[in-house]
Amino acid sequence: MAMTESATIAIEVAYALPARQSLLSLRVPLGTTARAATLLSGMATLYPDLDLETAKLGIFSKLVQPDTVLREHDRVEIYRPLQADPKEVRRRRAAEGKGLRKGEA
Repeated sequence: MAMTESATIAIEVAYALPARQSLLSLRVPLGTTARAATLLSGMATLYPDLDLETAKLGIFSKLVQPDTVLREHDRVEIYRPLQADPKEVRRRRAAEGKGLRKGEA
């Protein structure tokens, strides 16, 4: 039985590296989850180092669980692992800033 337009929804799947970005539009069956959409997108073929089973996902910049059911026009975003802990980076910058101010006096 062929899938009809009404039994599918239009979504996008996005992934970005510093030098390369991909945004794929596709139609998926109603009830498709965020994780299933990433697998259906073929993004793993474009980015062989991408681990879709463990990658964190979001919809329009909001973190979601992999089993979140998608709605019409959702954009599923595949997030890269953090390279540094944001809190630690802020602490380091604050400490460097204090050192500069003391040296200026």
